[in-house]
Amino acid sequence: MALRALWLLKHEPGAGGTVLFSRHYPTVEIRAENFNGSTHVPVPSDSAFLKALLFELRLVDDDIFVEHRDTCTRINHSLVYSVRTEGGDLWPVLAFQKSGLIYACLPLVEESLEPQPPLLTVSGLSQGLALLLGIVDYISPSRKNEAEMNAKIGQLRNLLIQACPLGTPLNTNIRSLNSSFDDIQETPTDENQPAWRSNTYKGKPQVNVCITEKVKCMQYDKRDVVDMWQVYGAVNCKCDIEGSAPNVTLSLNLPTNAPPLQDVVVHHCVTSVDPAMLMSSSAEPLDDSVFNGPYKFPFIPPSESFNLCYYTSQVPVPPILGRYQLTEEGSQFKITVNLKLHESIKNSFEYCEARIPFFNRGPIAQLEYKVSYGQLDLSRDKSLLVWIIDAVSGFRTEVP
Repeated sequence: MALRALWLLKHEPGAGGTVLFSRHYPTVEIRAENFNGSTHVPVPSDSAFLKALLFELRLVDDDIFVEHRDTCTRINHSLVYSVRTEGGDLWPVLAFQKSGLIYACLPLVEESLEPQPPLLTVSGLSQGLALLLGIVDYISPSRKNEAEMNAKIGQLRNLLIQACPLGTPLNTNIRSLNSSFDDIQETPTDENQPAWRSNTYKGKPQVNVCITEKVKCMQYDKRDVVDMWQVYGAVNCKCDIEGSAPNVTLSLNLPTNAPPLQDVVVHHCVTSVDPAMLMSSSAEPLDDSVFNGPYKFPFIPPSESFNLCYYTSQVPVPPILGRYQLTEEGSQFKITVNLKLHESIKNSFEYCEARIPFFNRGPIAQLEYKVSYGQLDLSRDKSLLVWIIDAVSGFRTEVP
């Protein structure tokens, strides 16, 4: 879903039209050439496009009959047009009029244009329409004030850097970006500012860190079969710090007797790191490949939230031990689930859920259950049981 170009045009009856704003995306144009092949039609200059679109919309020369435009066999029921240019018919051009202004864009079509694919298969049309409507919502309130409207049009280029970077619409609510347009710079003012730091922050410095760790475990409840588990995590950061290239260092301290981190992968903004930390591949304490810390990450943070690093860990035991039994009797299923917190794990859960999915079995028609803690919920599509364990204080013992 991408746009090759975007225009904001003005039409005055009897006076022709003018191009108020345009934005071309060369990288998307290269993709269009590859996708469309021999059927590719290049985007014309703004003046040529203005003339061709006004003609196609019957805003000029409407008193002259032109067969390819005015024939009864061609009745357009949508906002999508085929605009005739010197290079060929430019399609699909999405355009509409609002309060004397014309909003238009050219979505990318990821296939040959002959024959023309169905409009429903062009995913960029809906995104392009949403972006144009966002621009309408941003421009329209100032339509009666010429100076205010011109000021807003002058801000569009900076706003589109956020809303539609490299031709891909990400945020169609242009009005919500209005308060931050002053912080957007097309080129860094400081030659030391890295490319991934798109703007600068002004205000109270603060750093937010969130560590997300997941455990995948397969437990067999058999003495002759070894249980298996994997632990992996990510450290997410959001740094609001003034300066074009601020230096931040984050240190991670592991709990006492905790196994070292392994397979550490860092974000490209990290300026330096101990190679031994990246090459650590064993949890054996006496192994030479073990990195014993400290885990320090000096970096120049991006403007947005990002994952500073990913890692795995060989914990000696899974945090929760479980037993699951399922018996089938005709169209009825009997399920028994027992969970127990491992004795070496501290009971510091904020919440705990057990999810029991039923794939390819159809919806659950009737449910009878008994739980010792919490409550059992049925998902909206009736294919998933969610056991919400509220009383984690009693999680020390086995929970049936």
